[in-house]
Amino acid sequence: MKAIRLVIIILGMLVCVNASAAKKVKKSKKAVVAEKVDTIPMSDFSYAFGIAQTNGLMGYLVQRMGVDTTYISHFLSGFDFPEMDEDAKKMKAFIAGKEIRQQVENQIVPQVNKQINDSIDLLNKARFIEGFRASIAGNTAITMDSASAISTKQMEYYHKVKMEAKYGKNRTDGEAFLAANAKKDSVKTTASGLQYKILSAGNGEVPTATDKVKVNYEGTLIDGTVFDSSYKRNQPATFACNQVIKGWTEALTMMPVGSKWVIYVPQNLGYGEREAGKIPPFSTLIFTVELLEIVK
Repeated sequence: MKAIRLVIIILGMLVCVNASAAKKVKKSKKAVVAEKVDTIPMSDFSYAFGIAQTNGLMGYLVQRMGVDTTYISHFLSGFDFPEMDEDAKKMKAFIAGKEIRQQVENQIVPQVNKQINDSIDLLNKARFIEGFRASIAGNTAITMDSASAISTKQMEYYHKVKMEAKYGKNRTDGEAFLAANAKKDSVKTTASGLQYKILSAGNGEVPTATDKVKVNYEGTLIDGTVFDSSYKRNQPATFACNQVIKGWTEALTMMPVGSKWVIYVPQNLGYGEREAGKIPPFSTLIFTVELLEIVK
C-alpha cells in the first residue's frame, strides 16, 4: 500500500510540474530551455573514445604495416615514447628499408614488367635492385640524368613493340585497304596520304583552319563498324577545324560549304596508337562528312 501511495504522490507531482511548465510556455513562447546532452563525465568519455578509435587498428598494423602481433609490446613501447633515441632511429630506418624493399618486390617490379610485356617478366630484378640500392647509397656508375634518359627512351621502345604486337594488324590492314582504295577512279589522294571521294560538290566558302564549322558526319572502321554518327544523334556537330584529328582538318579546309565527301583517314592522320572510345589503336578511319556551314 505504501508503494502504491508513493507512486500516486509522484504522479501527482509530475502532473503539477507539467501543468506549471505548460503555464510558463503559454506566458512566454520564446523561452528556450537548454537541453542537457552530457551523459557521462568527460574523463570517462575520453577513455571510451580512445578505445573506439582503435577499432580496426590491429588489422591495419598486421596487414598494412607488417607488424607481428607477438611483438605488440614493442609497438606500445614506441607509442609510449614517441621521442626516439639513436637505437630507435636506426630501427626506424631499418624498418623503412624493409618496407621499401617489399614495395620494390611486390609492386614496382611487377608493374614495370607489365608495362614492358603483359605475359613475360623481362626485367632483370637483381640488376634493378642493384641500381636502386646504388642510387640510395650514392655510388652509381652513371648519373641520375643519364639513368632517366635511358629509362625513358627504352620504355618508349618497349611501348612501341608492345603496341605493335597487340595492334599492328590494324595498321597493316589499314595500309592494304588504302592501297587498294587509291586505285579507284573516284578516290583522290593528297600528299599526306589522306584520301577522299566527292559525293556532292558544294559551291560555298572554303573554311580556314581557325574557322568554326557545323557538320553532319558518320565514322566507321574499315570493317564497316560505326563508331560515331551525328546523324544518329540527329544533331550536327560544331567545332573549329584545327581542333580535330589531322585528317579532318585537312579535308575540311579543302571542302566548300555544301559539300558531302567520304574521307579515308590513315592511322597517322587519325588517332595513331591511341585508343579513342570504340576506335582501336592504329585504325584507318572512314568518314562521311557533310559541311553545312561556317559558323560566324
